[in-house]
Amino acid sequence: MRFNIGHDILPHEYKGAVYNHECLSRLRFLRKFFVVVFLVFIGRTIQLGLQNNDIGKNRGQIAELERRADIVDRNGVVLAKSVKYGSIKLYPPRVKAEDVNEVARVINEIAPTDYSIADALNLIQSSKSGVFIKKQATEDQIKLVLQAHKKYNCFDVVPFFKRRYPQGNIFAHVVGFAGKDAGLEGVEYTYDKYLRENKDPLKLSIDSRVQNIFHEQLTIAMDKYRAKGALGMLMNSTTGEMIAMVQLPDFDPNNINTIPVGNRKFKLLRDNFEMGSVFKIFNTALAFENNLQDKEYKVDEPIMIYDKFGRPALKKPIDDVSSFKRDVVKKKGLRKLTAPDIMLYSCNVGSVRIALDLPDGAQKDFFHKLNFDRPLQLEFGKTEKALTYHVWGQTERATAAFGHGIAVTPMHLLLAVNAMTNGGIYIYPTLLKRSIGAVRGERVLDSSISAKLREIMFNIAEKTTAKKARVQGIDIGGKTGTAEKRVNGVIDRGKNTTVFTGIFPVSAPQYIIVVMLDEPQGTKESGGWKTAAWNAVPTAGAILDGIMPLLF
Repeated sequence: MRFNIGHDILPHEYKGAVYNHECLSRLRFLRKFFVVVFLVFIGRTIQLGLQNNDIGKNRGQIAELERRADIVDRNGVVLAKSVKYGSIKLYPPRVKAEDVNEVARVINEIAPTDYSIADALNLIQSSKSGVFIKKQATEDQIKLVLQAHKKYNCFDVVPFFKRRYPQGNIFAHVVGFAGKDAGLEGVEYTYDKYLRENKDPLKLSIDSRVQNIFHEQLTIAMDKYRAKGALGMLMNSTTGEMIAMVQLPDFDPNNINTIPVGNRKFKLLRDNFEMGSVFKIFNTALAFENNLQDKEYKVDEPIMIYDKFGRPALKKPIDDVSSFKRDVVKKKGLRKLTAPDIMLYSCNVGSVRIALDLPDGAQKDFFHKLNFDRPLQLEFGKTEKALTYHVWGQTERATAAFGHGIAVTPMHLLLAVNAMTNGGIYIYPTLLKRSIGAVRGERVLDSSISAKLREIMFNIAEKTTAKKARVQGIDIGGKTGTAEKRVNGVIDRGKNTTVFTGIFPVSAPQYIIVVMLDEPQGTKESGGWKTAAWNAVPTAGAILDGIMPLLF
C-alpha cells in the first residue's frame, strides 16, 4: 500500500464519494460556535489576570524572599536563614449561617488566648471583609485551618518568609539583620544584592566556635571589671580573613524592635578611641626607619613641651607612670634607653624624645600610609574617619608618640599593627572565606624592621605588662595600651579605655588579636588598678587559651 504525504492514509476509500450539503452546514455552525467560545475564554483569562495583578506581585515578593540566600560561617554553620511562616485569615462574609457555631469553635481552637467562643462569634458577625486571626501560625494550626477551609470555605493561609538568626546575639553586629524587603545592618545590608539574587549560601570567614569563645570571655570580663563595653577581633594575618568580631553590649537580631539604638552601632568600625601605648609600636617603627634605633634617650625625668615662642605648651610635663620610675629607673638603674627598650618598658618620656627627634613630617606621612587620616572603604563597610591632627606641631608629635590626642577605630588599629608585624604589608580585611588567590595589600614597612618589632613584642609578652596573655605551646607577641577618655573634649581621669593587641606565632604571624575594654573598673585583685595589664591582657589570655586548639 502506498502512503502519500499530505493526504489520507487510505485515499482510495474516498473515491467516488458524494457530499451531503446539510451535514456540511452543521459542521460550519459548530466550528463558528467553538471559535466564539474560545475567544470568550481567552478574554476572561486576560481579565482575571489583570484583576489579580496585585496577587501576582505578592507572589513575586514571596518568591523573592524565599530566594534570599542563607548566611553561614566558614564551616557551614547557619547564621541567617529565611523561614517560611503562615498567617491565618478569616473572611466573615463567607461564613454561612448554619456554619457560624462550628467556625467560631475552630477560631477558638486555633487562637484560644485571643478569641473565646463569644469573641469568635462577634468577629464572624462583624462587618469586616477579612481579618488575620493568627500570625506566624504553627504547622498544626495551619493543618487545622486547611481542614476547616475545605468544609466551610471561609479561611485562608497567607504564606510569608521571615529572616531568622539561630546564633542570636553572638553574631549581632557582624551579620546584622534584614527587614521586609532588604538587608538593614551588617552583612545582611552589605551583601544584600548577593543574598537576594543567589540561592547558594554566603560563606563568611568567621568561625562560630571562635566567635562564641570571644563572646563568652568578653561577657565575663565586662561583668568582672564592670566595664561599659567590650570589643574583640581576630584576623588571619596573611589573608585578611576576619575570624571573630564581637562587640558588647549587643542585641538579639530576632527581636529588633527591642534593640536600644546605641547598641546597633558597630563600634569596631564606627567608634574612635585613643589607644594609648599601643602607638609606641608605630613610634618605634619610625625610629628604625630613621636610623634612631641605637641612640640612647634620657628617660629618668619628665619632659616639657614648648611652643614656637618658647612657652610651655602643656599644663604640666609629660611623665611616666610610677611603676616605670620605680622598677626601671630605680631598680634597674636605667636612666637612658634605646628605642627598642623604650617600647619594651613602654616609656612615655623616651617615646616623646624619639618623636621630637624625627624629621619634620615623618609621623604625618607614616600615619597617612597606615590610613589613620581617612576612613577605610572596606568590602563589608566603611569605617569612621580617625580623629587626627591637621597641624603637626611639637605637642601633636609628642602626644601621638604614646597614643594620646589621636583617636582611631579598632579596625584601623588592627590593620596597622598587622602591617607592622606581618612583614610590612598592609592587608585589607574580608568577611568572606577566601580561597587560594591574590590578597589586596601594599607594602608600608621594610620586612627587616617588621621582624625587629616582632622580637620586641615577644619580649613584652615574656617579661613585662603582657605576661598574662601567654598560653602554653605557642610564642605570642603583644603590646598593651591605656588611655584616659575625653568627655566633651576634656580628659576625664576617672575613665579610660584599655587595649591589648597580640600576634602569634610571633616568628611568622598567622593571626592578630585585639581586645579592648571601655571604662573598666579596678578590682580587689588589681589593688584598684584599671590599666590594660590588669584587665585587657588577662581577658585576651583567656580567649587565646580557648581558641588555640581550634586554630592549630
